[in-house]
Amino acid sequence: MAELPRLNGIIRALEKGDCAFMTFTPISDIDAAVQLTQSKYDGVIFEGEHVGWDVRGLRDVLQYSLNRQLIANSGSVAPSVTPTARIPANGVEKNQFLAKQALDLGVYGVVFPHISTVEEAYNAVAACRYPRLKDKPLYEPVGIRGDGPVPAARYWGISQGDYYKRADTWPLDPKGEILTILQIEDTHGIANLRDILKNVPGIGAILIGEGDLSQELGYPRQYEHPAVLEAMAEIVAICKENNVIVGHPHVEVTNMERVVNEGYKLLFCSAPRTYATLDKVRGHVGRT
Repeated sequence: MAELPRLNGIIRALEKGDCAFMTFTPISDIDAAVQLTQSKYDGVIFEGEHVGWDVRGLRDVLQYSLNRQLIANSGSVAPSVTPTARIPANGVEKNQFLAKQALDLGVYGVVFPHISTVEEAYNAVAACRYPRLKDKPLYEPVGIRGDGPVPAARYWGISQGDYYKRADTWPLDPKGEILTILQIEDTHGIANLRDILKNVPGIGAILIGEGDLSQELGYPRQYEHPAVLEAMAEIVAICKENNVIVGHPHVEVTNMERVVNEGYKLLFCSAPRTYATLDKVRGHVGRT
């Protein structure tokens, strides 16, 4: 039997060495989900941190983000835009059930806000993994995800057996389709980032939370302030040292050249209802 092709379009782009293009949209915005299916984004984060966690809303937007014609024409069951979700719990809260609910519905990744310690990072990755015996490969981080794969396997369009084989964190498992994204949003997280990346395998990407970081530094929402840029540059440098993907949450025409040159690979461009910025940034990096 032929091996399943890569289903997660974000991972697909990153494996090629390309930048992956993403956006945020509210967790229950069906109109935005429909629009996204026709876009050139690699992935979307359905936002559940600041707009309220809505499992039924997440279920609905996941269904509306499937474009059957595009899927049929692609020859793959993979969605045209890969859905992920940001949960509301900060890292220190360790509410693993939120990640479990999102994964059980079929998202291909989970974004964990405000990760600041090794323990919090370990818990985040563990929440995205099923348990396995201690003598099996890739035992750590020890999986704590509960078993309820039926809706997710259905959404992915594969058998439950194939789902179990692919429902692990990338790049820890090279065939894994789950992207665990940790947000570094404060100076405490920056101070611990080297230890986090050295001691917690399975982190798919680090996404900088420049809003919270700029607020803590005393320059709220001043994203181009030298102090904010210096702190962000430190995060990028640490990620490069450890060969971990780093994401920028606000890529615009005005900063795209700097952002790409600094080494960001996960690029968040404009709101889904206007694709002008996305098209310009994609063109700048040669992905039209």
